[in-house]
Amino acid sequence: MGKSKKNKGGRGGGGGGGEDQFDGGSDVDSVSSVSTALSDLQLAQATEQVSSQDFVLDKYIDDLYEKRGSTREAALGALVDAFESFVLLDLVENKYATLLSQFINSIKKGSIKEVCLACHTTGLLAITLGAGSSSHEIMDESRLQLLRVLQTWPDASKMISALDCLAVVTFVGATDLSETQLSMKAIWDVIHPKSGSNVGIVRKPKPPLLAAAVSAWALLLTTIVSSKRNFDSWKESITFLSALLEAEDRAVRMAAGEALALCFELKLLDVFSNEEVEVDTAEASGSKNQLFLNMQALKAKISGLVYNLSMEAGGRGADKKNLNDQRDLFQRISDFIKTGECLEESLRIAGKHGILRVTSWRESIQLNYLRRFLGRGFLKHAQDNGLLHDIFDIKMDKTENMSTTEKKIYRSGEEKGRALKLNKERRLAQVR
Repeated sequence: MGKSKKNKGGRGGGGGGGEDQFDGGSDVDSVSSVSTALSDLQLAQATEQVSSQDFVLDKYIDDLYEKRGSTREAALGALVDAFESFVLLDLVENKYATLLSQFINSIKKGSIKEVCLACHTTGLLAITLGAGSSSHEIMDESRLQLLRVLQTWPDASKMISALDCLAVVTFVGATDLSETQLSMKAIWDVIHPKSGSNVGIVRKPKPPLLAAAVSAWALLLTTIVSSKRNFDSWKESITFLSALLEAEDRAVRMAAGEALALCFELKLLDVFSNEEVEVDTAEASGSKNQLFLNMQALKAKISGLVYNLSMEAGGRGADKKNLNDQRDLFQRISDFIKTGECLEESLRIAGKHGILRVTSWRESIQLNYLRRFLGRGFLKHAQDNGLLHDIFDIKMDKTENMSTTEKKIYRSGEEKGRALKLNKERRLAQVR
């Protein structure tokens, strides 16, 4: 669970920094006594709440074993609600394997509704646990079944749910480039089926599925580091995405635009001419020059399409809100291509200082994807989930609006919580 930055000092006692925050020694002793009693009460109340949530979680797990599909669907729906309402790290870290097993079983055998709910809960489970061995296990265990869904092309809603789940569990759980590339390849086979393994059956994704696939692929592209990029290998993908800028569906155009903005930001279209890099042979020189010229032409084409979309006229019967969203997005992309500067966005999470700032297309794509996937739970996870704190460098100070006494009570309770966690870890280590 996310940890907020705390200020040091201010413990109960006579001398030192404590007197700066309290009136005098006797008052400090009094506050110390009261804060200890209150923090014990808070801890007891928190323990009671956790026990209650643990009991309910066990009931949902039991319901996932039921033969009746409607019972499993109800349990999955309730789990989605629970994952969105709370950051349940302490409750699920020792039960995630059981939950995951039942989620995968639902993806494998359930109805369309059950599959969609199970995909959602699997992704929410990974986000709750955060980066580490547990989320890596979730990715490993769920990916095979998710790939089967994508390869069989069932109902569109199942496909979109599987895409979302695969993107999220890979985003959180992948530990090396090959794992990310495997998921990106599977998603690209949905975007551009002719490049996939099932070339005997030519399928064309409908606009909602295509837009979802492009967004999922772009999310994983945000994790590719500069040292792992091979410029030549991205040409086909970028060329196809540029063609999607001319798609009839606005959502597809916007998804492709964001993905291409990221490609520009990652410098995937940058190919150096022979004047800027040494080449060994005349053949290599010619090949390099041709690639350079091709990329320059592609850049010019994309820039022109982006500008046109930023200026698109509405026409009769046009959806003005979506049209304005498109114009705004492509204006920002056009400005970025020209200047290399991304418009900063900020989102207030809590208090004066709890602000999430986005200063790149990489962060913007991550924010939009996670905000959509978490739904109404985004704010809660932005406040309390360490994964989101790490991704967006969110600094939370939960004591900001507290009185001096309340701050002392809060910090005392945190110290007790840390001590309990350390004791639990020691016991588990001894058992192992």
